[in-house]
Amino acid sequence: MSRVHDALRRAERAGLIQPPPALQGVPTMVPAYAQQALANPTSLTADPVNLQGLLENIEEIPFRPLVDAHLIDPTRPSEAPSEEFRSLRTRLNHMQTLSPIHSIVITSPSPAEGKSFTAVNLALAQSHLAGNLTLLGDFDFRRPIVHSLFQVDRSPGVTDFLLGRAKLHEIIKRVSGTNLYIMPAGEAVLNPLELMNLREVKSMIDRLPSLFNWVILDTPPLLFAADASLLSTMCHGTLLVVRIGTTTIDSVTRALQSLCENNVLGTSVNGARRGELYSRYTYYHSYYYSTEAKAREEGEMAAAEPTEEPPQA
Repeated sequence: MSRVHDALRRAERAGLIQPPPALQGVPTMVPAYAQQALANPTSLTADPVNLQGLLENIEEIPFRPLVDAHLIDPTRPSEAPSEEFRSLRTRLNHMQTLSPIHSIVITSPSPAEGKSFTAVNLALAQSHLAGNLTLLGDFDFRRPIVHSLFQVDRSPGVTDFLLGRAKLHEIIKRVSGTNLYIMPAGEAVLNPLELMNLREVKSMIDRLPSLFNWVILDTPPLLFAADASLLSTMCHGTLLVVRIGTTTIDSVTRALQSLCENNVLGTSVNGARRGELYSRYTYYHSYYYSTEAKAREEGEMAAAEPTEEPPQA
């Protein structure tokens, strides 16, 4: 076989072998980001992942979530959804004490199962802890939603940074009054998976935990794109979101099999009816507040009533 290869190379050098006429002049299909790289070889590395002084240069935005976004409200901590995300936060923080887990992928088997809802509210719950800097990145380049929930511009975002169109500090925003930082998806791209294969993606994910205690990535569903599976190889863990009455056992099985890394931290169940999931929580708080009110009322009544004199001997 080596003799055949040597003969072909000699014939090619001698000009005896030419490309077939049908292939001459046919344009090659090159991804959008690759075309830009060919035109400007330094475009994709114009802004390396430099974290020096990053936090000081980040723009601060007001916390004004979309009205129907269903985001947890730190001013109303007794609401049941807030408590559930605090419980999830507690479990993840406990796991962090056992192993170095700082970056996680939030995904689901199929669309409309609540992965973005979980990612955003988990990031908010983490950011409510003092000094717990949390970064929420929208890596669902196909159907991004984080920018809509926080009512900020979609661009500049992650794709703009990867294409060399924006600096890293320009694509991160800090939510005023919290420890939450958000990173929108950026401009739409034709080949999201090929863009995520750039070495800058892994470099970014590897280095951001040196600034943020939690880096939470919202990603596409596992059974509809390979993006989440690729990103799971770059992160410390994966959280799978399923929806009661929608997600099937078969889809969960296939979703887990599609992951390249066996780093699933757990499953978050979404879509439970309030009466089923929160009945005990509601009862606990109702009992606590009613007992507290009763004790306060009894105390006031005891203070108002005159003390009986002990009988004289």
